[in-house]
Amino acid sequence: MTDEATGNEQQGDGGSGPQSGVTPQGGDATDGRRRVRVVLVDDHRMFRAGVQAEIGRTEETGVDVVGEAGDVDQAMTVIEATRPDVVLLDVHLPGGGGVEVLRRSAPLMGDTEQPVRFLALSVSDAAEDVIGVIRGGARGYVTKTITGDDLVGAIFRVADGDAVFSPRLAGFVLDAFASTDAPPVDEDMDRLTQREREVLRLIARGYAYKEVAKQLFISVKTVESHVSAVLRKLQLSNRHELTRWATARRLV
Repeated sequence: MTDEATGNEQQGDGGSGPQSGVTPQGGDATDGRRRVRVVLVDDHRMFRAGVQAEIGRTEETGVDVVGEAGDVDQAMTVIEATRPDVVLLDVHLPGGGGVEVLRRSAPLMGDTEQPVRFLALSVSDAAEDVIGVIRGGARGYVTKTITGDDLVGAIFRVADGDAVFSPRLAGFVLDAFASTDAPPVDEDMDRLTQREREVLRLIARGYAYKEVAKQLFISVKTVESHVSAVLRKLQLSNRHELTRWATARRLV
């Protein structure tokens, strides 16, 4: 599924099925067995269906999938309506990416009585993706190669407030945050959404707008809109200045 197709999904796709069977907030089933209420946020409908089939066998896993969403706006609607224990969050989403969901969910994460916790579930293991969502407030980051059983275990641990990472990422995250050689926070980059960063890199590499649109499965008009936003946020005048800016930061 392309980003554009996902972005055009009806709001009802944001979880009308799972939401209709929401368990009472608090996470305990009537049989006394503990359950964790989860929302799936990923822009691929088939992937969401696969994850739900894998972890949503409530009687076996203890996980109730109470909602799902395919973009940032859908995610916020479903998360605010269901107040789940854990959100499984993809990094790359239409509407600003996982970091935008985290930014807008800050009040929910800070709720001392019933915090909503986030576990990133992504195909990407890129440094900027991992660091970005952890800085944004996610409690963990696992890749989509994880097994269903391990994912269920990670969900329960995050619901308990633990930090969870795929084995290869754990050391990397510790090194990145502990090392005195770690790169400083780039406030300019932080102003950009995940999609704007993707567009920036491709433009800086010399791609034409049509080529960027093809690479990212979006329209040329959307590319133009993202480029305008990047130039405005970085206070640059044209794509040549943008290229120099990106090259100076070794982003190309």
